[in-house]
Amino acid sequence: MGRPAGFWVRLGAAILDGLIIGVPLSIISYLITGNMEDNAFTSTLNLLYTVLVPVVWSGYTVGKKIVGVRIAKVNGEKLGFGTMLMRTIVAGLVYLLTLGIGVIVSAFMVGLRQDKRAIHDFIAGTYVTYDKPDEIN
Repeated sequence: MGRPAGFWVRLGAAILDGLIIGVPLSIISYLITGNMEDNAFTSTLNLLYTVLVPVVWSGYTVGKKIVGVRIAKVNGEKLGFGTMLMRTIVAGLVYLLTLGIGVIVSAFMVGLRQDKRAIHDFIAGTYVTYDKPDEIN
C-alpha cells in the first residue's frame, strides 16, 4: 500500500461527487418522479454510481479523479463488484447499526492511522491512494 489518501482529500472527493453527480441525479429524479423526498429512484442511481463506476474506472469516481485519488485493493488485485458492494452496502449497514458512531470512528481512523483506512476499507480490503493503477506493486 503506497501513498494513502487522508481525510481532507477524501472529503473533498465526496463533496465533488455530491455536487457533480448527486445534485443532477436528484434533479433528474424529481423531474421523472415528481417527488423530492424519500426517492428510491435517486437512491438506486446513486448506489449504482458508487458501486459500478469504481469497478469500471480503475477505482475512480468523478470526484476522486478530480482530486487525484482512487480506491484500490490492499492485495493489489483489481477492484470487483463484490468488493464495492462490501465497501458500500455492508459498511453502510455497520454505520447504520452503530447509529453513526462508526462514521465518526472512520473519520478519526482516516485522519490518524498511518494507512488512512476507514472501517469500510477494512471490511472490503481496500484503501484510497494517490497511486495510479499502473503504479501499484
